[in-house]
Amino acid sequence: MTGTVVFDPLLPVWLIAALGAGALAGLALAVWRGLAGWALRALAAVVLIGALSGPAFRQEERTPLSDIVLLVEDRSASQTLATRTEDTDTAAEALAARLAARENTEVRRVTVGDAPENGGSRVMSALAEAMAELPRGRIAGAILLSDGQIHDIEATPDLPAPLHLLHTGRAGDWDRRLRIDNAPAFAILGEEVRLTLTITDDGAAPEGVISVPLDIAVDGAEPRRFEVPLGHPMTLPLTLPRGGRNVLQFSTPTAEGELTDRNNTALVQINGVRDRLRVLLVSGQPHAGTRTWRNLLKSDSSVDLVHFTILRPPEKQDGVPVRELSLIAFPTRELFLDKVDEFDLIIFDRYRRRGILPTIYLENVRQYVEGGGAVLLAAGPDFAGAESIYRGPFEAMVPARPTARVLEEGYRPRVTDLGRRHPVTAGLEEAFGGEWGRWLRQIEVEPTGTGDVVMSGAGDRPLLLLDRVGKGRVALLTSDHAWLWGRGYEGGGPQLELLRRLAHWMMKEPELEEEALWAEATGQEMRIIRRSLSGEVPNVTITTPSGEVGTRPLEEVSPGRFETLYQGAEIGLYRLENGDQETVIGLGPAAPVEFERTLATDTILAPVIAATNGGTLALEGGLPAIRDVREGRPAAGRGWIGLTPRGAFETASVRQMALLPPWLVLLLAAGFIIGGWLREGRR
Repeated sequence: MTGTVVFDPLLPVWLIAALGAGALAGLALAVWRGLAGWALRALAAVVLIGALSGPAFRQEERTPLSDIVLLVEDRSASQTLATRTEDTDTAAEALAARLAARENTEVRRVTVGDAPENGGSRVMSALAEAMAELPRGRIAGAILLSDGQIHDIEATPDLPAPLHLLHTGRAGDWDRRLRIDNAPAFAILGEEVRLTLTITDDGAAPEGVISVPLDIAVDGAEPRRFEVPLGHPMTLPLTLPRGGRNVLQFSTPTAEGELTDRNNTALVQINGVRDRLRVLLVSGQPHAGTRTWRNLLKSDSSVDLVHFTILRPPEKQDGVPVRELSLIAFPTRELFLDKVDEFDLIIFDRYRRRGILPTIYLENVRQYVEGGGAVLLAAGPDFAGAESIYRGPFEAMVPARPTARVLEEGYRPRVTDLGRRHPVTAGLEEAFGGEWGRWLRQIEVEPTGTGDVVMSGAGDRPLLLLDRVGKGRVALLTSDHAWLWGRGYEGGGPQLELLRRLAHWMMKEPELEEEALWAEATGQEMRIIRRSLSGEVPNVTITTPSGEVGTRPLEEVSPGRFETLYQGAEIGLYRLENGDQETVIGLGPAAPVEFERTLATDTILAPVIAATNGGTLALEGGLPAIRDVREGRPAAGRGWIGLTPRGAFETASVRQMALLPPWLVLLLAAGFIIGGWLREGRR
């Protein structure tokens, strides 16, 4: 129980001060005039002004509150290295027991794990949340058991008491880590890309090591080993082997005695893109569809187009001298003998054999396809005649033979059942509607049995056939009326999208492969996607970074597309297999933020600790003693840490009574005034 004198003025303070000043002036006048009762009048003024200030005696009954000490335990991934987990467990229990044994002290333990999405150690955030639930006036200090590698120093709360770090590192700790300094997200196929990495040793590393081995693996293949300097940036020239995603894994073997090998590996995913797609378009004669092909190919900035239209065939005799024509001569030898292999795609649009391209040139084109090239035939009536480009070397690679019949009738192109699964035509009906405008002509063909019929026309006859020949690809479009869709005839149809997909499939763009397996990662979860022309696919086999093998069934989500979700428990390179398809994907960072730096340190927390007069000690030297220190004084020293007693209390009851009751004020004031008057009257 405590008692204090308090004031509760009856009038504003300024008015009481004015009255006091007036009384003091009157007193000074009385002294100057030599009045004998000035002292008694002064006492009367003091009593009256004192009564106006409202003096009272307040008596409080208080209940003392315990001091609170926050014991924060860092249980993030880096705290699992070496003996840090055991050291933290032992120190936490011993400190909790010591603090609980102190008089008037309460312990609040806070455990901090890994933050989601590779957020690292969010120790300061956890400390701020714990403090928000407690009265600041009761917090006597905070003790942090950690390696000091925290990742939210910006979230440090305003600490009213000392903060101490008891770090779990040891003097002999060292670690080797591999760091990617610079890696592009995209690279052009066939061109060299440069990637910079550095391998460093931190801490008490062995002396005399000047170089270390480096293993490089592409898409999970057998790694190649190189010797690279230690501690110096290393620039590696790389050439991507294929288009699409390329997963590069860099790793250095685990050295004896280092803290962890989790930061000895780095994954880099680079998308391989073509610099320019070179296309040769040969139009056998001018017609409405010629502009369709030209507009499509010229609209793509990544396509280099070489286009020739045969305007004056050899049999045309109009008497105009060749030297007076402004046309460019068709460089047949240069294109079809010398530079044919430089093109990614050759399109023959309504071309027929009229002696312009000799058989040897067409044979060279067939060999170009078997070696990995692509040829697209857009057929018109010429394809059904005796001069058809089909007759000759192309017969061995075109997926259908003409019957010499030309169908001049209206029909609506349809996607076949197989076409709904093929990436060239999959989803066209859903995206653009199924009722497309009619085409008015089709060349009747008989499939040879090797190609895929993805679209049908009049009487369900093959309209679009796709085939693989050797290492290359061939497509046959048995109509020259695709341009009707572009003109909006009877509502039109997906002309540009169909032709774009067709051209890019022939140029082997990875996203249009009909048999493919890939995965898309989001954090620790991956979506495994399998595309296939078959109705069923086997379970996907998943090999984790640690070598464990498991399977997962795939569910068909749309025609030809199978998916499943997989939650990866580990971070690193996963290998996926399904039938004859294989791929790899990096799930999460190869070196999480918790393993970027693994040596214990006080550098990050030093400014915060210094601001609170706290200290840093190593658990390796044993637990420190705990002392009480006054607020504002140094709270750490050799082998000890300090806590600031807060002296907090809770007020249970309050009683208050006036020091000058009204009757006493009137009695005293009247007595002093009368006494002064009588004294002055006798004189």
